[in-house]
Formats: sequence, C-alpha cells, structure tokens
Amino acid sequence: MVAPPPGSSDAGPIHASALPGGPLGDRACESGEDSVINASSAEPSALADTATSSSLLADLLELTKPRIVMMILITAVVAALLAAGPAVSLGMLLHLMIGVALVAGSAGAMNQVWEYRVDALMDRTRRRPIPAGRLGLLLSISFSLAIGVLGTAYLVFAFGPIPAWVAVATWLVYVPIYTPLKVRSEWNTTVGALSGALPIMIGYTAAGGSLTDVSGWLLVGVLFAWQYPHFMAIAWLCRRQYGEAGFQMTTTLEPTGRRAGWQSVAGMAMLTVCLLALAVILTPQSWLATAVLAAGLLLATYPMTAAAVRFALRRDDLTARRLLRASLLQLPGSLVLLTLAALFFGS
Repeated sequence: MVAPPPGSSDAGPIHASALPGGPLGDRACESGEDSVINASSAEPSALADTATSSSLLADLLELTKPRIVMMILITAVVAALLAAGPAVSLGMLLHLMIGVALVAGSAGAMNQVWEYRVDALMDRTRRRPIPAGRLGLLLSISFSLAIGVLGTAYLVFAFGPIPAWVAVATWLVYVPIYTPLKVRSEWNTTVGALSGALPIMIGYTAAGGSLTDVSGWLLVGVLFAWQYPHFMAIAWLCRRQYGEAGFQMTTTLEPTGRRAGWQSVAGMAMLTVCLLALAVILTPQSWLATAVLAAGLLLATYPMTAAAVRFALRRDDLTARRLLRASLLQLPGSLVLLTLAALFFGS
C-alpha cells in the first residue's frame, strides 16, 4: 500500500528500508547508469511450488514486501496514537498491526504478481520470488487474496467496518490503479503517494477517530507530501533503468529534472504546512507547547527542505542522493515528535 517507486526493491520507512524504498519505500539505484538485463527469466518456473517449506515461507514473506509493511504499521500506529492519545491500549495496537499487516502484505504480493515480467527486466528486482522462478503465479495469487480477505475480516471484527473499508480502498488504489499506471502516466507518482498515505486513516479510525477529523487528514497530507521529494530523488537516480523498463516517470519524460525538482520543493511546502497545522491542533492548551512542537518539527524538516531546494537548482546524482538521505531522517523524526505530542497533550 505504501507505494514504492516503480521497480524498486522492498522498502520500509524508515528505510529501514525503506521507503526506499519505498514509505511510505525501497533501495534507490546507486546510479542512473545501471542497465536492464535479458528478460528471458521472466516466466515463473513450473517447478517453483516444490520448494522446501522453509524456503517457501521465506519467499512468501518476501512477496509481501515486509519492509514496506513495517512502514505502514508505523504510520498506522502513529495515527492511532494521534486519535486516542494516552487512552490507546497495547491490545488495540496489536490487533491493528495484525489486520493492517495482512492487508498491506496482500497488496504488496499482488503488486509483485502484476509486475513480475517488468521486475525481471531490472537487476535489482529480478531476484524476487516470482521472476526468479521460486514461486508460481497460482500460489502467489491465492496467497495474496487469502491474507487480504483475512486481514479485512480481522479489521471488521476488531474495529468495525470503517477501518476495513479504508483498507480495501487503499488496496484498490494501490493494486489495480497505481500498479498499471506506472507504465502509462507520470501521474503514477501522485496516485502512489495517495495509496501510501491512506493507510494512516486505518489506524486513525480504528482508534476512534472520524473520517471527517481534520487532524487525521492532515496526517495523511504529511505522508502524501513527503513522498513527492522522496520519490523524485529516487526517480532521478533510477531514471535510466526506469526509462529502459518503460516506466512513465517525471524524470524519464522530462529528463532535465526541472519538473522533478520543483515538485520536490512543492511537496516540502505542503509537508511543512501540514506539520505546523498539526502542531496547533495537538497542543490547544498551551501556546508555549505549540511553539515548542512547531519549532521541533521545523528543525526536523529543515535539512530535507534545503536538500529539495538544492536538488531543484542543481539536478545531479549528488543532490538527489542527499535529498533521499534527508527524507529518511525527516519522516521518523517528525513522527516521533507528533507521537510524543499526542501522548502528552492528547485527551
């Protein structure tokens, strides 16, 4: 659900991974000069389902893109804390993580099913279970659908229909809309950023928040905006591979990088506005607390903002790599500050 850049490897946020790698991410290209490989290995082997049980479990886990799932879990938990504050329980968070992990893993697995031929074209993705021939398509599809249905049912049982419907909507945006759009339009970045940010509302509504609450959608806005500069840096570093594989990225359609650069700056502007608005909402009791939280959020965001501006002014691998690294520090830093504010000032 957190949408990684096309063809990227699993990521988690915090790059942990990710986000790039992906989320919210995947490992970025070390340069834009990598070449694609022969696609002859694209067909899954008919013998793939004869793997040993241990290797089968490992491949099924890899199919879910666990680092991206981890990022989604982190953002869902932060959203739950934002909605419930200190009233949140560990049991509720555990149920939330189980349901979200199953649905997110289903989306990641179906994404790999959909893209196995394209994954076989690029060196950093050709070793995934399906293009490498370790898993067959029938098993992969069945596994994806099974855990998706199970995760949706779990969310309904634990929290009611609204978080489950948000999860289903996120799955639909990520799999049948975002995935095929990668080879059709550069708008895939916008759709991917939306699918990467929507899981926040699963956690927010599961903890008692409403779909109409401003704070929940501001948190969605934070992750949506963050993904723009993050993905644009990766799209620049991987521009040659993406172009050879047929991905319609901003950096392949407009190779000077000007649009990618200024989209990064626009993303940072939106990110900053959403964070400052959250600082005001989370600390209504004290203007001093609002000022301290806002200052902390600005401090955590400044290095990424400066890196985005440098990338917009001088598009090269060095500025793109610095922007990517700054993004991997900004997101966890700001989420920690928001979580602490929710715990100390939440009702």
